This record gives sequence, structure tokens and C-alpha cells, in this order.
Amino acid sequence: MADTALVIMARYPQIGTIKTRLARALGNEKTVQLYRAFLTDLAHKFAGHPAYDLHWAYTPAESDYAAFMAELAPSLVRLMQFVPQEGNELGERLHNAFRSTYAQGYERTVLIGSDSPQIGADAITDASRALDKADVALGPAEDGGYYMIAMHRPHNVFQGIPMSTNAVLRMTVELAQRQGLEVSLQETLFDVDELPDLERLALLLRADASLAPVTAAILAAMK
Repeated sequence: MADTALVIMARYPQIGTIKTRLARALGNEKTVQLYRAFLTDLAHKFAGHPAYDLHWAYTPAESDYAAFMAELAPSLVRLMQFVPQEGNELGERLHNAFRSTYAQGYERTVLIGSDSPQIGADAITDASRALDKADVALGPAEDGGYYMIAMHRPHNVFQGIPMSTNAVLRMTVELAQRQGLEVSLQETLFDVDELPDLERLALLLRADASLAPVTAAILAAMK
């Protein structure tokens, strides 16, 4: 077991339940196809990395996520672990994901969403290294939230934070600091939530498809 867990918060891609804002522009079937590509790229990028173990925290809990990922990345599924998300609110589910990896004995946990397939392995390494001095490392998203959070211990920096607002990052930093925690801010990235975000991702991947090759191919075919 590595000393660091990388947890990806993800959904089972059912029509009508994922990326609803994007689906209004693309249609449900294309959105599901695109999200499957996101997950495939993330699996190939992070499974089997020597510095951390890859965990998928998935929802809905009743889905067979291991079988689903075996379909997307059959050669890599043995290098992944799977745990259902627990909790009614997103903040509660995030906190429980940290509690789960801490209980398993991991010294550090880096948690990311599944909406930024362009994220690089360096971002994970940098967040883990930031914990040498900080208690919490946050990767700011351009919309005012964060795409990544890393901690040694499952500090509750989620309670009372209104998720999916442009105040999430600021309020999380303030909550952490009120608890006496040192916060380190990492590289800023963008999430793919709406059509302009997707167009921006497509432009990025046209310049460098290696960032997310399966997603790049899907986007090229959607032209």
C-alpha cells in the first residue's frame, strides 16, 4: 500500500443524472459518452501510479462500479479500489471519503472531482508535497470552487459550506483557518460544467491530446 490515496469522486453515468447543465446543450447521450471518456482518461492517467493508490468514491451506491470500470479500463481495474459515497450532502460525502482512507491507514489523501480530465499527475504530486508543511491543500477552480483537496487527517472543512456556489473556496479556506489549519493553494484549473467549458477543453486538447486522449477523440468526433 502506498502512503497516499488518490480519491476520485465520480458518478455512474446514467442518462439524466450527470452533468445536467452540459446535457441541456449537448443532449443526454453525448453527455454520457463524454463523461465515460473523462473517466477512462482519469483511470489510465492515475491507476498504477507508484506514489499513490487510486480509489473511486462512486454514486449511486447500488451501482456495480468495479464492473463498470472493468468495461472502461479492463487492464487497470485490478489497480483500483472502489467505495460508495456516503452522506446526503456533498460536503458530508467528501468528509466521509477522507475518513475512509484515514481509517485504512493512509498518511495523505488527495481528492479530486471527475470534471477536469485535463488534470495532470504533477498536480497530485504537488498537492501531496504541499502537505509537508500545510494541513490542507486546495486546488482552486476558476468558478470559485475547488477541483482538488488534500489532507493528512479528515478535518471537517466542509460543514456549512454551500457547495456549487462561487464562494466555496473562500469559505473553505476561512473555515480551515478558524480551526487553526494551515492552507496551501495549488494551481488553478477549470471544471467542465457547461458548453463554454467544454469548448475550452476541446481547444486545449487540440493543442495537446495527450492530456486526455479518449476525451480528445470523442470531442473531435463531435464536430
